[in-house]
Formats: sequence, structure tokens, C-alpha cells
Amino acid sequence: MSEMRPPSALTIAGSDSGGAAGLEADLRTFLTCGVHGLVAVTAVTVQNTLGVHDRSDIPARVVAGQIEAVADDMGVDAAKTGMLASAEIIEAVADACERVGIGGDTGVPFVVDPVAASMHGHPLFDDAGLAVLRERLLPVATVLTPNLDEVRLLTGLEVTGREQMRDAAVALRELGPRSVLVKSGHLTDDPECVDLLFDGTTFVELPGPRHDTPHTHGAGDAMASALTAGLARGMSVTEAARFGKWYVSHAVEHSYPMGAKVGPVSAFWRVADEPAR
Repeated sequence: MSEMRPPSALTIAGSDSGGAAGLEADLRTFLTCGVHGLVAVTAVTVQNTLGVHDRSDIPARVVAGQIEAVADDMGVDAAKTGMLASAEIIEAVADACERVGIGGDTGVPFVVDPVAASMHGHPLFDDAGLAVLRERLLPVATVLTPNLDEVRLLTGLEVTGREQMRDAAVALRELGPRSVLVKSGHLTDDPECVDLLFDGTTFVELPGPRHDTPHTHGAGDAMASALTAGLARGMSVTEAARFGKWYVSHAVEHSYPMGAKVGPVSAFWRVADEPAR
């Protein structure tokens, strides 16, 4: 007997061969949050915990084609971006999302995670890509989810303490997204990890513990994709942001070593135990 269709979420992102971040992190987050994952692959990276060694970008028409194919046939209840690789791909993504009704005031909820650099510091698109991101995607975003490095790239503001996050959120909101979630994971001197959601009127603080672990690869992807899963399930933006914070806090708490350097955050904590044999 067939079951009812589950909610679906689309990730428009690059592949991480180490499985810690990128579309791999998004898909396992979607699954463990009760959402069917759809994919538009933007790039294939050659990476492990030692760094990004090479990459190949997917042709822009193929990226757009993936978005349109799944939206037209399977339906998309929420979507998110990750690594978008180039100005040409960002333009193609913006055009495809407009065609299928993702983003904007009346479209499918659209989370823009402005992934501008890998955790190893490798830039993931150039100044032209940043300009197109600002012009085409931020104005149609339901939620923008930058970390503090991405805040600096988008606004020029250097956030070094919790009190400056409100100024950053206001500046980012003026770029067009309906809501902004400023992630505070990089404020390593703060004993708590308090993210900030702003919808143009109200600030909502999302507190969480700062876990003492070096293994945080994929934390930003996990939070943005859990938030996207919440929106796909019909949550409000505030409810989905709280859900994303709850998810990533546990994912970091249960992170594990893998490889020579920074290991991934975990989704295993959401998986049921196997029956005793």
C-alpha cells in the first residue's frame, strides 16, 4: 500500500567528496528531518579534511534544467542554495527559480545560504558572482543565512561581538531578503552560540551551547537545510529557524572525527537504534 507524499525540499549546491558539507550534508539533514530531498548539483569538488584540491562546475543550463525537472514533475515545498560556483550559474539559478515559482513574496520558501568560501578558506565564486548574488538572489530570498565571514563579504561590516550582530542583520535585510538569520558560530570567544533572526521588525535571539569540539564541518549547511526542511513542513520562519538551531546544536554535540583534520557534524543522533540481535 502506498503512503502519502512527504514534504520535499530542493538543495541547489555543490558536492563534497568527503561527505561532510554541501549537498551531501543537505540530503542527510532533509532525510532525518522527515523531508524528501531533491538536488540540483552546481559543482563537483575534490576535497577531504585537508582541503579542496580541485573542482569542476556543472554547465549552467544543466543546473537550471535540474531545478525545472524536479519542480515540474515532483513538486518543491521549499528550496535552499549552497555553493553556486559562478556568476553564470547564479543567473541560471535565479532564472529557473523565477520560472518555477521559487522565492519572492508569493513563491515557494527559498533559503539563500551565501556560501562564498570553503571552511579551508578557498573562494567559491568571484566578485562577479557576489554581485549577481546580491542583485538576483537576495531580493527573492525568504531567509538569508550568512555566517560572519559572509556578513563581511556582503556588507563590509566586521562583527566581533554579539552586540554588532543587530547592525549586521539590519544591513543585510536592506539587501532584500524577507528575513535574515545571522549565524554566530565564528564568535569563538563567546561562551554561548546565539544566532539572530530579523524580519525587518522583530529581533529573535536563538541561543545554544557552544560545544568544545573541533569537528564542525558542515554545521552551516546542516542549520540552513534543517531550517529549509522546517519550511517545507509548513513551519513559520521563526519556528523553522528554532528547529534549525535545535538540529544543528545536537549535530555539533554529536560530531565525530573523520580524516586528518576537521570532522563532520553528525546526523546519526536522529537515526533510530537498530533492534537487538
